[in-house]
Amino acid sequence: MMDRFIQQAIAQELTRVFDPGFSTFSYGFRPNKQGHEAVRQAQAYIKDGHRWVVDVDLEKFFDTVNHDKLMGVLAKKVKDKTVLKLINKYLKAGVMIHGVSTKSQVGTPQGGPLSPILANILLDELDKELETRGHKFVRYADDFQIYVKSRKAGQRVMTNITTFLEKTMKLKVNREKSAVDRPWKRKFLGFSFTLEKQTRTRIHKDSIKRFKSKVRELTSRKSSIPMDRRIERLNKFLNGWLGYYALADTKSIFKELDEWIRRRLRMCRWKEWKLSKTRVKNLKGLGVNPSKAYEWGNTRKGYWRIAHSPILHKSLGNSYWSNLGLTSLYGRYQTIRQS
Repeated sequence: MMDRFIQQAIAQELTRVFDPGFSTFSYGFRPNKQGHEAVRQAQAYIKDGHRWVVDVDLEKFFDTVNHDKLMGVLAKKVKDKTVLKLINKYLKAGVMIHGVSTKSQVGTPQGGPLSPILANILLDELDKELETRGHKFVRYADDFQIYVKSRKAGQRVMTNITTFLEKTMKLKVNREKSAVDRPWKRKFLGFSFTLEKQTRTRIHKDSIKRFKSKVRELTSRKSSIPMDRRIERLNKFLNGWLGYYALADTKSIFKELDEWIRRRLRMCRWKEWKLSKTRVKNLKGLGVNPSKAYEWGNTRKGYWRIAHSPILHKSLGNSYWSNLGLTSLYGRYQTIRQS
C-alpha cells in the first residue's frame, strides 16, 4: 500500500510537469481525456477522406521500454536527482517468481500508478514526430493508429515510423500484427467502423466474442445458483460493458445481444425445472394451454433448442425477464444515447 501511495504521488507531480506539453491527440491516462474521444477523432479522419489506416502494434511495450532512454527523457524536465533515482529504482525493481527476485533491465512497473504516465512521457516523442511530419493520428497509451488517403502513402508511413520506433526510440514493432489496411478491417480500443458513405462506429467482432464468452460463463447451466443472483451478477457486467460500448452507432447489435442473452437464461430456467412434471406445472402457471404444456414439458429436445422454441418465447418472454430485473442492453443504450 505504501509503495503504491508513493508511486501515485510521483505520478501526480510528473503529470503536472509533463501533461501540459503532451499532444492533443494523445488520449490515454490523461486528465479530462478518454478513449471515446480517440475513437471519435479516428471516425472524423475517416469522414474527412483518410480511409486507410497504418495500424502499428508495439510488441510487449510495457515490458520492452528502454530504461536509459526513458530516464534521459525524464531528466530533461525533472532536476531533482533524488526523484530520478527513486523512479530508476522502481523501473529496476523487477519481480519475484517462486520466491526468487529478478531485476528488470527493461520495461515499466505494470499495474502500478507510475506506469501510465511514464509510458506517455516516453511516447510523447513519437507524438511530436508524427505532428512534425503532418500525420493524422490518434494514440491511447501504446495503442495508436495513423490515417492516410492511400495504401501507397500508408506503406511509406509504416516503413518510416517503424524505423523511427526501432532505431530512435529503441522499441520493437510486431510486424505480424501491424498492417496497412482499411479502418473497418482493423480494431481500435474495442471498436471498428462501418463500410458506408456515412462512417459509423461499431463494436469490433473480437469485442463481441469476448462479451459472449463472459455471458456464457455467467449463464452456464453448470452453475447452480438462484436466478435472482444470476441476474444480479449478469446485470453488473452488462451495465459496465454498456457504459463503454454505448459509443457504438450500430444499435441493432444491442437488440441481437438482448435476444441471445434471454435465450441463454431460458435455457438455465428450463434446466432448473428439471422434471417433466415440474415443467408442465410451471408452463401452465405461465398461461400455456394444458395440452401444449404437457407436450413441451415432456419433449426430449436439447436445452439450447428448447430455449429458442415458440412456447418458451411466449411464456418466458421479454416482460418475464424485465419483471425479474434483467437489464436490457437496447433499452439502456437508447437511454444513454438520448441523455
